[in-house]
Amino acid sequence: MFKKILVAEDIDSINKGLSAVLKKLEIPEMYHAVYCDEAYLKAKRAVLDGNPFDLLICDLSFKPDHRAEKLTSGEELVAVVAGEFPEIPIIVYSVEDHPQIVRSLWNRGQIRGYVCKGRNGLTNLENAIRTVNDGDSYLSPEVENSVKKKNFLTLREYELALLTCLANGFTQEQIETHFRKEGIKPSSRSSMEKRLKELKEDFNANTTIHLITILKDLRLL
Repeated sequence: MFKKILVAEDIDSINKGLSAVLKKLEIPEMYHAVYCDEAYLKAKRAVLDGNPFDLLICDLSFKPDHRAEKLTSGEELVAVVAGEFPEIPIIVYSVEDHPQIVRSLWNRGQIRGYVCKGRNGLTNLENAIRTVNDGDSYLSPEVENSVKKKNFLTLREYELALLTCLANGFTQEQIETHFRKEGIKPSSRSSMEKRLKELKEDFNANTTIHLITILKDLRLL
């Protein structure tokens, strides 16, 4: 069983429940962080000291306060830790159960487990820790089916980049320049217009603004 676990969670009552689960599993070293920056620095310090964490359990949402933080969400923390310390497995423990959010994290290959907070959350978390410790991956029953559905609507990286730029007020000319600079292909305006036309048909949108509104409502954007 894991010996040293870091928990990134900013709600005291949830931290108490997590501590109870880790004590039940007889984890000898438990560390907590209530800020994403704090969790990252603890993970980095442990690696530099030659005694890295065996597991990171991370929430996705952190309530902002007076502190200026570089990492403001669990998704950002997951991305940084997975990128810099890929040897540390990550389990997300979150109230967020929207399929797009879960599927996006899962498909990036950055996490080994996803557990939804709720009535059976702590029980599922215990199962997740045991499963990941054994070298397997774990998904909560609430999200498992939606993540594994092959026909679930998602946006590819190109489509997401294009629509995000449009949502932020960029013109197609500006997007074309940006895409060429970043090496994103296809970058021509004709290719963008063609894909936007296809997306509007896919989502029954009348205009690009209507398309962006629909995708935001579906939390695909």
